[in-house]
Amino acid sequence: MRNIRVLVAKPGLDGHDRGALVIAQALRDEGMEVIYSGLRQSPEQIVASAIQEDVDCIGLSCLSGAHNELFPEVTRLLKDQGASDIIVVGGGVIPAEDIPYLEEKGVAKIFTPGTATKDTADFIRFALAERQGEQQLDPPRKISHIGIAVESLEEALPFYQQLGLQLEGIETVEEEQVKVAFLKIGESKIELLESTTPEGPIATFIQRKGPGIHHIALDVDDIRSRLQHLKDKGVRLIHDGPKKGAEQSEIAFIHPKASGGVLYELTQPHSQSEGHFDDNDREVKERQRNESISEDK
Repeated sequence: MRNIRVLVAKPGLDGHDRGALVIAQALRDEGMEVIYSGLRQSPEQIVASAIQEDVDCIGLSCLSGAHNELFPEVTRLLKDQGASDIIVVGGGVIPAEDIPYLEEKGVAKIFTPGTATKDTADFIRFALAERQGEQQLDPPRKISHIGIAVESLEEALPFYQQLGLQLEGIETVEEEQVKVAFLKIGESKIELLESTTPEGPIATFIQRKGPGIHHIALDVDDIRSRLQHLKDKGVRLIHDGPKKGAEQSEIAFIHPKASGGVLYELTQPHSQSEGHFDDNDREVKERQRNESISEDK
């Protein structure tokens, strides 16, 4: 598969291209082939270059205030030339109230000042995959459970039982140095987590933040494909491969820095993962068994 090709262009009379050059280099660093058209290009010149260079995406940068005229003209000319499959994104000093109009005119995304360059690259990849019909993963089926760190299951359980929640069972997961209790609530569960050792990840979490919500677990199928998909999209993971969790499930954690500070767990129930946990996964698990999720946040 060829690299993604992007044309970075400065339409109109705008004579400032420092931001465009930064974006061009950042996209190159992300493995894309980038052509920079230079300053003061007309929409006709930009579209002609895009078609000639066989690009997948046009990135328009405008600081002059003429974006509402120039950007839609580029998308119109692409349509007239039968090249509307080329994705158009834009950036610059663009008021928030202008963004809906530009999107209505065919601009796939407007990146405002301060947007991380990696976010721009990730959007281009995703938009191209979606446009080209690449299969997208189904969303998680449901929230499997909410994990709550407690100092003592014995002390915490009566409150939840007074709420009318039914205790489904208590299990010790030696490799995670944790004892868990599951309480069913609708189609989901609450998972109470008590550390079995003073140095375990749950104990460390409580020492730093006190008892409370530790993670949200999402019920997924084919956890390996999903982890690979997230990794390919540049999502930071704590675990590259699944490991054994409670109730004989397979689990893996997404780094909280990828989700704005929330620790997410992907979990594939035992009924769907039986027989899939092999020696290679055990090697991954052994490398990661001492990793502290709370310390990595």
